[in-house]
Amino acid sequence: MLAAQVTTFGGPEVLVPGEVPDPVPGPGEVVIDVAYVDTIFVETQIRGGWGREFFPVTPPYVPGGGVAGVVSAVGPGVPGHWLGRRVTAFVTGSYAERAVAPVPALVPVPDGVGLRTAAALVHDGVTAAGLMELTKVRATDRVLVLGASGGMGTLLVQLAHARDARVVAVARGAGKLALVRELGADAAVDATLPDWPAAAAAALGGDDRAADVVLDGVGGQLGSAAFPVTADGGRFSAHGAPTGGFTRVDREEAARRGITLLGIGDLQFDTAARTRLATTALTEAAAGRLRPVIGGTYPLNRAADAHAAVESRELVGKVVLKV
Repeated sequence: MLAAQVTTFGGPEVLVPGEVPDPVPGPGEVVIDVAYVDTIFVETQIRGGWGREFFPVTPPYVPGGGVAGVVSAVGPGVPGHWLGRRVTAFVTGSYAERAVAPVPALVPVPDGVGLRTAAALVHDGVTAAGLMELTKVRATDRVLVLGASGGMGTLLVQLAHARDARVVAVARGAGKLALVRELGADAAVDATLPDWPAAAAAALGGDDRAADVVLDGVGGQLGSAAFPVTADGGRFSAHGAPTGGFTRVDREEAARRGITLLGIGDLQFDTAARTRLATTALTEAAAGRLRPVIGGTYPLNRAADAHAAVESRELVGKVVLKV
């Protein structure tokens, strides 16, 4: 079968198409004929050699972890009713025409939700739904979303808006600011402004002009600048690092101000939790309350171009691969 493999650590050009053996399902497993593959920014960082303490992979390897498709074969002990089902799943090595997944990882795709939409929710839908639970966003909260025009940021804006929170979205450029307003942000702040934290504080309002919840999917200097805007007793989630590093927060200051800190480790859900959160995201999509923004779709044999597009940050929302 066709797959895209990282041949060595480096730029997008090291991600090349090639033939690999077809997968065979073991006991309790199925084979999925992949229709669409989810991509996330961290996959480009891993391909470049970053984060090996978190992601111990060695080239050559097939990257990726999320797919949407149709079950085409089942292994021993798997009920036959899974055959032909449209599903999403977390898998190992998703940049391929077929993938193996254990039955507990399968999430049926509801009627009315396309497989491209479902694929776009495999990672970001789970993480966004999980963040809503972990940060306990409620109607009285003021929520600051960094990287709001990205694949997960656009979902966080919608989910926080659906909970009747006041949402202030931080993004770059007029087009992206218009998008996040359309998705439900009460205010949008341009991250290229030198005084953007002051503008965000003013938009958040309240006597303290601060955010009850900060959802930092960016890291680096942007995340560091957002921490002082967090309200005493608030929640600060530093879960993203497309700038090259997670936001470093003074834990003593956070403790003194009663701020709850969350990081990428808090988002390492087990299979049962991932399945539950994925079901939540797909249910919201089926009801029309959650719409992943897909900025680009590339064929599997152009996975390198997809990675280049992700790294360019010129597209809004997500990039997915079509098989």
